[in-house]
Amino acid sequence: MFMTSDYARPELLVGTAWVEDHLNDSNVRIVDCDLFDQFQRAHLPGAVVQKDHYQKSGSTGRVHIYNPEEFATFAEELGIGDDTLVIAYDNSMGLYAARLWWALNYYGHDNVKIMNGGWRKWLREKRPITTDVISPIGEVIFTAKPDSTLIATKQQLLEDYNNSDVVIWDVRSRGEFLGKTARGNKRPGRIPGAVHLEWMNSVDKDTHVLKSAFDLRAMFKARGITPDKKIETH
Repeated sequence: MFMTSDYARPELLVGTAWVEDHLNDSNVRIVDCDLFDQFQRAHLPGAVVQKDHYQKSGSTGRVHIYNPEEFATFAEELGIGDDTLVIAYDNSMGLYAARLWWALNYYGHDNVKIMNGGWRKWLREKRPITTDVISPIGEVIFTAKPDSTLIATKQQLLEDYNNSDVVIWDVRSRGEFLGKTARGNKRPGRIPGAVHLEWMNSVDKDTHVLKSAFDLRAMFKARGITPDKKIETH
């Protein structure tokens, strides 16, 4: 069960029961963040699907996030306007839902929540599903206002990786961290001094529910990822 008391920032999450109660709210946009093939098999009623679950610009070789104009178009095509409450979910342990959450926040839209437990929890609770595909109705305006404080540049990492007050947190797989898996990178390996903790360790692998604040703090503290440090992830 999703208990808000389990989390330090419960307002960033939403439970499946709340989502079911608000499926038909006109100001709510539910976004399925998995691939289109997965969406076609079944999804939440009224949900829309992203055409790009990485939100990366082709003009930069899909290295950097969409520029403001590209992201505004991306959001508006999903029916996301400046006043829209966005509910993001996936069946990927929250990976792509969290990516959309961050991208929206980066562009100034913090009215977004991740459905805790995602598709797996929704399905296990036998909540309504559909195969109907809808198109957002009505025109909306999304104003992209990038917040540079939410992104770390290469130069920033170069300046910070030897700083004792900064933790460079490598969230990739262990194979990538050790340099055994290149995964398309020109140079396998890691940033010197980086701390490794794969992102999926923050989520219960069976339920796809985010682990409690108590468990997360203990896990992070064991690796030196503490509130007194500046954390830069990659």
